[in-house]
Amino acid sequence: MSKIVLAYSGGLDTSVLLKRLLLDGHEVVTLTADLGESDASSGASASANLAEVRAKALALGASDAVVADVRDRFVEAFAMPALQANALYEGVYPLSAALSRPLIAELLVETARTFGADAIAHGCTGKGNDQVRIEVTARALDPSLSCIAPLRDRPMSRPDAIAFAEANGIPVAHTAEKPYSIDANLWGRSIESGVLEDPWTTPPEDAYAWTLPPERAQSSEIVVAFEGGLPTAVNGVSMRAAAIVASLNASAGVCGVGRIDHIESRLVGFKSREVYEAPAAVTLIGAHKRLEALVLSRDELRFKALVEQRYAELIYDGLWQSPLRSQLDAFIAGSQAKVTGDVRVVMHRGNLTVVGVRSPHSLYDASIATYGRDDAFDHTAAGGFIHVWGLPLAGARLGAHAQALRR
Repeated sequence: MSKIVLAYSGGLDTSVLLKRLLLDGHEVVTLTADLGESDASSGASASANLAEVRAKALALGASDAVVADVRDRFVEAFAMPALQANALYEGVYPLSAALSRPLIAELLVETARTFGADAIAHGCTGKGNDQVRIEVTARALDPSLSCIAPLRDRPMSRPDAIAFAEANGIPVAHTAEKPYSIDANLWGRSIESGVLEDPWTTPPEDAYAWTLPPERAQSSEIVVAFEGGLPTAVNGVSMRAAAIVASLNASAGVCGVGRIDHIESRLVGFKSREVYEAPAAVTLIGAHKRLEALVLSRDELRFKALVEQRYAELIYDGLWQSPLRSQLDAFIAGSQAKVTGDVRVVMHRGNLTVVGVRSPHSLYDASIATYGRDDAFDHTAAGGFIHVWGLPLAGARLGAHAQALRR
């Protein structure tokens, strides 16, 4: 019999997995990470929800059940670097689940060392991206630990998992009518399975929990303050990053901001329809990008756009521990030195619009940009600039014409 640390959410997949590992004769310690799901949802007590998850694991037979409050660690060490990178996979997905996996892997390794376990386990299937993210990170941190993926080795359909749970007295919230697979943390909520697997089907309203539909959504205007590329206050109220994210999930969510319906290119090689809710992430990234546009030069913005795309791909592909990610972090950190200021954002029926931005490091010069009487721009210099700028193109055209004549 081996001792295994299982990443445990208390949902259908990991509850079934816990029971299967126990029936196979293993000793199992569960690890549940508090990543702020309750903080971002209906306002239910996080401590009460996590206490229920822990009690459920023990009732099912776990030898111990660890609950780790890592909300600040997740936001500050994972979500905030991604924000500074404006990390959006395929230009759309803020990487909420993908960002949590390297942290979960770190916690699994730490817990395994504490309890003297020789293996870690997760509930990912062979189709998922998360199996790669967790295992690659865990092996980078401690190659001596075995990584077990029972639902990959012995796949189980969702209807079969529901039937197994019913047969073994495992309480789950899933039903045949609403068989969604949910993953949530402070940076976002992902919804899969059921009718969502048909890309032609409109996501039903019961799939959403954090955002209101546009027809019922409210309107609001907020001001987000940044220092060094990190959010520090909303509407003049200073808060830690995790509290800002939780606050914006609520205020942007009631305005319908943050719904994402995406056809995604998965790491494991096929297309998948993914539905997300990420009110805070969408709001903060939108505000951050506008502030950068005010304070960074054109060359910085162009090069950073390339870095941002690669950074998002590294996160999505499970390569958080890669040397390249650390090196990109160094560039991004340097780019954020002057990303300080305020961004005014209007949220209206699912739409997010930046309507104002200011910074002590602004590169905007009104005396040059204006078309009014105070215009200080030297218009006569433009002709010479155009001539010099166009010399390479003119030379290429003349060269091509001369070559054609020689033929």
